[in-house]
Amino acid sequence: MFRQLLVCLLLVVFVSGQTAPPASPAPSGAPNAATPGKAPETPAAPTVNPDDPVVTIKGYCTDVSLTGDACKTVITKAQFEKLADTLQPGMSPAMKRQLATAYARMLAMSSAAEKRDLDKTPHFQEASQFARMQILSQELGKALQADSGNVSDQDIQDYYQKNQNNFEQATFIRIFVPHTKRVEATVPPATKKQKEAAAAAKSAPAVKKSKDAVDEDKDDDDAKKPATGAKTPAKKLSPEEQQKAGEEAMKAEAARLRKRLVAGEDPDKLEKAAFTAGGLPGTPPPTKMEKVRRTSLPPSHQSVMELKEGEVSEVISDPSGNYIYKMVSKEKMPLDSVKTEIKNTISAQRYREAMQKYQNNADLNNDYFGNMRGPGMPVPPRGPRAPQNKPEDDDRD
Repeated sequence: MFRQLLVCLLLVVFVSGQTAPPASPAPSGAPNAATPGKAPETPAAPTVNPDDPVVTIKGYCTDVSLTGDACKTVITKAQFEKLADTLQPGMSPAMKRQLATAYARMLAMSSAAEKRDLDKTPHFQEASQFARMQILSQELGKALQADSGNVSDQDIQDYYQKNQNNFEQATFIRIFVPHTKRVEATVPPATKKQKEAAAAAKSAPAVKKSKDAVDEDKDDDDAKKPATGAKTPAKKLSPEEQQKAGEEAMKAEAARLRKRLVAGEDPDKLEKAAFTAGGLPGTPPPTKMEKVRRTSLPPSHQSVMELKEGEVSEVISDPSGNYIYKMVSKEKMPLDSVKTEIKNTISAQRYREAMQKYQNNADLNNDYFGNMRGPGMPVPPRGPRAPQNKPEDDDRD
């Protein structure tokens, strides 16, 4: 809505229509015939000069004495492109056509509105004032951005020297060990013999057992009971306990794989073993990581940039898994290769600092605006409330 208001305002106040004579017609004449035996040449795109008309608004003119075909307003290419670049630099041809159509309509409508003194109403004055503030705010933002972009070579050199750690890149061997074991909770289907035995047992008539048979079964049951002092069966673990046990098992597996990596075993085979131990299907990703920057690593992993060549890190565990790094090589990036990156970083930092003084400087009355929604709070319902049951509906229930 704000952008639409800005566009409307700029269209209305841009320039008044100018009455100008029509452009001289191009000299008539038959096109040159194509030479036999040669492919016809593609005609060149017509050239439009800055003073050539690109929009002609018929029936609208500032001179009230003109009538009929004489009353028209002509907008030149230079005038129109000035407007288009003001609203949106690099506007596409399709957008320019839409702008030209809207400009012609709004120019005539705004003139008619002024004749009805609509520009003197309190509503127009308030909207104009707000649009003016918005335009000035955007112009200030552009000025601050331009100021922030003035980064000297010395600024770049100083930043490079103070942040040399951020301009190191390394090649690693990294082994990923799953965070926990993956267990398929599936029950194998019953075999044909098991199904037949179950059906037979279900259909067999009940047989009354003799006293000796009952005593024999009782002895069997007593024999199955654990003797006094014997080891009790293992307690069944809860899902949470199973999860924790799986995590501990994979941490232990990661520690074993680290020792094997230090001993010089093939890292790709070690990672495949890690996937197998964790129950992960598929082929593991390559273990080699090239040209890794400190800033591209998770914060808890950035310490591996301090490893020496050939050194293996301790196991790094986080919610995503367990990781083992081995430093292959490390180099410092030359200043020329990161100049543009440093300039953009300094420019963005300066712009944020310049804009900080204009941010969050308003105290709002929560009694009027309501409390600001915090993270996780439900969105207030919109629209009319759901109709409640009528008394007669309750009676029918």
